[in-house]
Amino acid sequence: MNDILWNFASFVIALGILVAVHEFGHFWVARRCGVKVEKFSIGFGKSIWQRTGKDGTEYSISMIPLGGYVKMLDGRVDDVPAQQQQFAFDKKPLWQRTSIVAAGPMFNFIFAIVAYWLVFLIGVPAVKPVVGQVTPSSIAAEAGLEPGMELKAISGVKTADWESVQMRLISHIGDRQLTMTVAPAEGIGLEQTKTLSLENWNFDPEKESAMGALGFVPYTPEIVPTLTNVSEGGAGSKAGLQIGDTLVAIEGKAIEQWNDVVTAIQNSPNAPLNMTVERSGQNLEIRLIPESRDVGQGNVQGFAGIAPQVSEWPDNYRFELQFGVIESIGKAFDKTVQVVGLTAGMLKKLVVGDVGLNNLSGPISIAKGAGATADYGLVYFLGFLALISVNLGIINLVPLPMLDGGHLLFYAIEAIIRRPVPEKVQEIGFRIGGVIIFSLMAIAIFNDFTRL
Repeated sequence: MNDILWNFASFVIALGILVAVHEFGHFWVARRCGVKVEKFSIGFGKSIWQRTGKDGTEYSISMIPLGGYVKMLDGRVDDVPAQQQQFAFDKKPLWQRTSIVAAGPMFNFIFAIVAYWLVFLIGVPAVKPVVGQVTPSSIAAEAGLEPGMELKAISGVKTADWESVQMRLISHIGDRQLTMTVAPAEGIGLEQTKTLSLENWNFDPEKESAMGALGFVPYTPEIVPTLTNVSEGGAGSKAGLQIGDTLVAIEGKAIEQWNDVVTAIQNSPNAPLNMTVERSGQNLEIRLIPESRDVGQGNVQGFAGIAPQVSEWPDNYRFELQFGVIESIGKAFDKTVQVVGLTAGMLKKLVVGDVGLNNLSGPISIAKGAGATADYGLVYFLGFLALISVNLGIINLVPLPMLDGGHLLFYAIEAIIRRPVPEKVQEIGFRIGGVIIFSLMAIAIFNDFTRL
């Protein structure tokens, strides 16, 4: 219950910030163009807080935190007195109306740059993208990827850390191939290019990472099956496991790596496992019954509340992704451009069918992401806000009526035909756009529920 409340609170804060930024873009440019703004609202429905500023604008926070709006004086909506005509949105020149509408998405992109600038200024721990294990006969193995190789770039874009790698891999969903620039472990400075065929790449983001689907995982320090933590009251504690115990075998099969333990426990919810444990130089037989937990989509996994000993990371593998005040600006701009390219590319693939509608995410997934990143700390929450802000900006530029992009499309047509698009045509467009948007929202929310 606490997790749900935390996710919801983080979601409301995140969405409130991003909506405020988006609507402030419209508001700020409208005021600069001499348009009278009657109301600035964060959220929809009944107001829970409001006040009227000296500028005559009513500022409001409303009950439903799923958007916001800026209400401007507009002769198409209300009767505007003759003396107020000069302040009406619809009476402004085409370039000013276009600027006002485009300002919302543009402010989302500017916010993303500022957020990433703060991320790079504060600094975030990162790990060099060094390959750990490669699955035999996988796409990565067939391309010649080997353990110990460092991923320097993917399809020409540099990848300093695993987040960059993941983003670049996801951008290739639906493509036929990608290239990796790698530095072999034994050949410092001797970079090679590997080509990975994606013809048989079956990637389900709900089940595994893009890397796992290609057949490789990041390097991690050696994990020794000696317990460093046994949760009080957990299945391990009830079975008699203690800190310092070394797990030797499960069901008579020797443990070669910690993943053997994880797999056995996860595959045995509420089912007994016979374990051989070394304690103070003696082997003991222990019967462990893993507890069960729901991991979504009707799947249940076992867990025991135990943790192993993890070796230290090599000093040259870990680093702080941090830059100075000026350098952070360039890094933030580059990062925003990358995210814009990734989002726009995925949207295009969604339209042409290279990416299925089952990949759409709705407010529940966003709430989970907001809660998770807020848990990790400010810098991660800022990165999440930047990512969602870019997505919000891109989506609003889609040329569908009801979105900013739809209005911009009508203005582009107006610029060509030298007169406004007839209101009846716009009304039909708004209805069609509304059906499409609400249908996509329904699919996204349905996807969210199937992932619970």
